[in-house]
Amino acid sequence: MRRTFRLPVAALASALACVLLSGFAVRAQHSVEDFYRGRNVNLVVGYGPGGGYDVYARLVARHIGRFIPGQPNVVVQNMPGAGSLVATNFLFNTAPKDGSTFGTFARDMALMGVLGGNANARYDPQKFTWLGTVASGADDAYLMIARKDAAVKKIEDAMRPGGPTLLLGGTGEGAGGNDWANMLRDTIPLRLKVIAGYPDSAAMFLAIERKEIDGRSLDYSSLKSSRPDWLKPDSPVRVVLQFGRRTRHPDFPEAPTALELAPDDRVRALIDMAELSNTLSRPFAAPPGIPEERALALQTAFSAMCQDAAFRADAERLRVDVSHLDGKIVRDVIDKLANAPRDVRDRMRQIRYEHDKKGG
Repeated sequence: MRRTFRLPVAALASALACVLLSGFAVRAQHSVEDFYRGRNVNLVVGYGPGGGYDVYARLVARHIGRFIPGQPNVVVQNMPGAGSLVATNFLFNTAPKDGSTFGTFARDMALMGVLGGNANARYDPQKFTWLGTVASGADDAYLMIARKDAAVKKIEDAMRPGGPTLLLGGTGEGAGGNDWANMLRDTIPLRLKVIAGYPDSAAMFLAIERKEIDGRSLDYSSLKSSRPDWLKPDSPVRVVLQFGRRTRHPDFPEAPTALELAPDDRVRALIDMAELSNTLSRPFAAPPGIPEERALALQTAFSAMCQDAAFRADAERLRVDVSHLDGKIVRDVIDKLANAPRDVRDRMRQIRYEHDKKGG
């Protein structure tokens, strides 16, 4: 007697579904490869050439194409303006939403979008296609530097009533250096004045050398990459303050952290919020609404690149920090910023966007 073996209906359906899904996945992979093969992908950077964001953008452009299906050529496009707000708005509203463009902009653009208060910020940070951040600042520090011949020799000089005022350079509203300075001025308080409007990092370095300004704020890794001589004993500048750290960086034991200077819990809560934003040290994002399979390809490529030995060796040669966070973690950080207590968000918004009324 012949025996007939029959698969249960559920098992047969499951096997068929696996075959279909596998086929869809293969076709999607081929579709992504076909889209990117032979194509130029634009990497928009919200600052001019030579600064920290530009260094990271060109580092990524040299490597990420190897990890995108089809291995496209990645071309850097500098789009400076308003502390990278021009580039941020472009990526969200105007850039092609097909996966052919992504970019990098100031770390504080996410916080600006969450807080509101700037009518020129026409984007929702929770809707970007986040690839991740190359650096989270975990092994870095955000430094306030001042010329050694400036009236402020240490940050405590700028805390004294009637003491000297520290004149700092900045780019545009929403840039980290500007907003950190305005927040610390209004909360600690510090005698600071920010001269905004410099087009990029190189212009601010030149302004310091010409003694137009006393100093500026930037990442330690950017200082090592852009002005390594300024870290030698005969440097024309000194570090007077550091942010984004719970403890002092071991290379700058004499410079206090912002948290050390906070007079009360309310100010500490504001600094905590700003420092959470600071973990998005070198963020990269694509426009919202790009096809799902291409978004996944870019996100996967970004994470694979950040773990790649050749990429890390190139970063080490440039003396820049690599402490990668993927797109999901970046989105979680932005969600935390958006869900911060209302009173903290309101106070942060007031400090950042009403400082001009105080003559800051």
